[in-house]
Amino acid sequence: PAERQAGRVYRLPTEAEWEYACRAGTTTAYSFGDDESLLGDFAWFGDNSGSQTHPVGQKRPNGWGLYDMHGNVWEWCSDWDGGYGAAAATDPQGPASGSYRVLRGGSWDFTARRCRSAFRYWNSPSIRRSNFGFRLALSPSGARSPEASE
Repeated sequence: PAERQAGRVYRLPTEAEWEYACRAGTTTAYSFGDDESLLGDFAWFGDNSGSQTHPVGQKRPNGWGLYDMHGNVWEWCSDWDGGYGAAAATDPQGPASGSYRVLRGGSWDFTARRCRSAFRYWNSPSIRRSNFGFRLALSPSGARSPEASE
């Protein structure tokens, strides 16, 4: 109640917001560069996870101090799955509806390639798995969550 009174809205990030946070100002395959052999320093993935989820913060953070942006668990985004438009866009929005929501980041049971900053995955929002999770975004005061109508 106090958070609502303060005008704070917590929500799933859009896919564009998620990727922006993951990249932390980089344009490389991973937030730490293009060298896939360094992924184990930053992520739990198929090669080092022991086939399980790990507590957040055990690996190195990205350049903005965010932990587990690569690997550990796939993170739900608020966007419905759909193709990208042909033109360049800033903060693009996904389709208005759909059957599948976007997940980003890779997980403990996937390859390094699927943990890249740009890799996209999707699934039905009704699915629950041990390698699916989420992180929240804080909207500016008074903003409405994209999922609020659902």
